[in-house]
Amino acid sequence: MIPSDNFRKIWFGCADRPQMFRLFDRHAKQPRRLAADATPLYAGEWFELGQSECDYMLDLLPPLWMRGGMFALREFMIGAVSSVFFTISINDRVRHFHGYCDLSQRQEAERMRQAIVTRESRPERAMSEVERLEHIWSDTRDAYRGYADETWPLAVRGERWVMVYSSKPQGDAKLLTDLTEAEIVAKLPIHYRPVNQALAA
Repeated sequence: MIPSDNFRKIWFGCADRPQMFRLFDRHAKQPRRLAADATPLYAGEWFELGQSECDYMLDLLPPLWMRGGMFALREFMIGAVSSVFFTISINDRVRHFHGYCDLSQRQEAERMRQAIVTRESRPERAMSEVERLEHIWSDTRDAYRGYADETWPLAVRGERWVMVYSSKPQGDAKLLTDLTEAEIVAKLPIHYRPVNQALAA
């Protein structure tokens, strides 16, 4: 299923270079990722990265444009969706972010910048349900996640799944949106779990 939220944080923490490249194409196994209607799959996703990663991407290719602490890559992911890198001061600390913006939409980069500021002005532990699931998807290795194929019921084909612990040695594949609260908490880093459960861990 293609996420419907317009702007969504897909990773909690500050991505290093290997993680950054994994997050750039975390939908690599989506069969329709290059289809004409796949723009919503990428557009609106964002995450934090380090200054060195931001500088590396700026030096990699001449940017499509630069303005107001932002620059866009001239290579497009799909359609009019391209990478935009942000340098933003939040609570007197300079931070760096990457987001996929649909540049066919006027002021989309500016709207994403404001969405990032709004989200990062809130406590990081106050993760929404969507944020928790997106972090889990981003944090799961390709061997343990995928998209429901013809072996799944027709109604859920194309939905995202992840492996969960079970009595089977290899675990069970379960739809991301069907994870129980206990399964979600178990897959989150300890410092992002609810306080009482983090202490218990």
